Amino acid sequence: MLVHLRTLGCRLNEAELEKWAQAFQQAGHQITREQNEAQLIVINSCAVTQDAVRKSRQLIRRIHRDNPSAKIIASGCYVTLNTDEAAELLGVDLIVGNQDKDRLVELAIAELDLPTMPAMSTEPAAIALFRRGRQRAFVKVQDGCRYRCTFCIVTVARGAEKSIAIEKIISDINQLVAQGIKEVILTGVHLGGYGTDIGHNLADLITAILEETTVPRLRLGSLEPWELPANFFDLFENTRLMPHLHLPLQSGSDAVLRRMARRCRTEEFTQIITQARTQVPHINITTDIIVGFPGETEAEWQESFDYIQHIGFGHIHIFSYSARSGTKAATLPNPVPNTLKKQRSQQLHQLAERMKQDFLAQHKEQVFRVLWEGQQDIVDAETVKIYGYTPNYLRVATLVNKQQSLSNQITQAKIKAIYTDYLLADLA
Repeated sequence: MLVHLRTLGCRLNEAELEKWAQAFQQAGHQITREQNEAQLIVINSCAVTQDAVRKSRQLIRRIHRDNPSAKIIASGCYVTLNTDEAAELLGVDLIVGNQDKDRLVELAIAELDLPTMPAMSTEPAAIALFRRGRQRAFVKVQDGCRYRCTFCIVTVARGAEKSIAIEKIISDINQLVAQGIKEVILTGVHLGGYGTDIGHNLADLITAILEETTVPRLRLGSLEPWELPANFFDLFENTRLMPHLHLPLQSGSDAVLRRMARRCRTEEFTQIITQARTQVPHINITTDIIVGFPGETEAEWQESFDYIQHIGFGHIHIFSYSARSGTKAATLPNPVPNTLKKQRSQQLHQLAERMKQDFLAQHKEQVFRVLWEGQQDIVDAETVKIYGYTPNYLRVATLVNKQQSLSNQITQAKIKAIYTDYLLADLA
């Protein structure tokens, strides 16, 4: 069968799609990027916000409308938290909750009576990855979270923490490298908590990967700042570990952080950022901020805004708070009016853009090793613009002859100009 895979939400969802793609191939099925030609469509849904829930429902409905003959499997956080609602959506043939995600392909074959022809499966399995238009591989190393931030529904949807053995992760990465992957991104619901259930920590995992694989670039997913292991920044002395950290701050007001039940206050966060920038050249620190958390006063907002401006970030994911049923925050008093949330969000977006441009400007005339990806824009009859990423996760473009292919290659590039969303470089 032709199988199409779709996801909403986090990188962990993306990592799970990679596993499913390989498993479907091993059973003899083919992965297609064309949704409307697929006979089976798998949707990995999201529920991190009410907007994500709405988009998950809409995606399922739209896919069925566009390809009514395809069988649909719905999985992920939305269907785990809203199983009955999801099962009633037109076109859904199978619901697979988060607790059964590791068995999704097995369940699909059994419940939907799918044929299995392993003898016809394609090797290497990374063909699935490249067919989906991906040059970087997301590797799931753990699931679940022991903490209960008052705004978060994902910990309810994902359950208890469960780490994958280091040996298994090493094997998966070595397989990906053998298949041509140049960059691996480690992902998890609570990546910083990796190994607490198996007697290890994240530093152990990173060290093992750098010692026991030859993957050229290792990147980390989102990390809670309070759980960075001892001597964490020493690991970046190995230049294969990419100098980019996404550390969710959520608010720059300690009073708001207490209501969120966050475990890192602004003083600790400042110490972490100072150490990172002292020890790791060109490190890019990005973050998440929630605007308009219940009870956020004007003074708390201004305190948060001033702190964010003081720290400076390469990029900010900005979320206007929306109540999620089943979370403690949904019961807190003094909700912030939507008009005020919108105003504060716009103010923060403007600041975030200024900080981003300031950070980009620091890179002019610098030389970096760029991993070029598959996307390209036609400039004229002879020239295309191709895109890639620096080690510190800045998007770069360069102009090449249309006959020249740099996809999935790492080359030196010198930054020559700064644009709103990318750096323009010459191949060095």
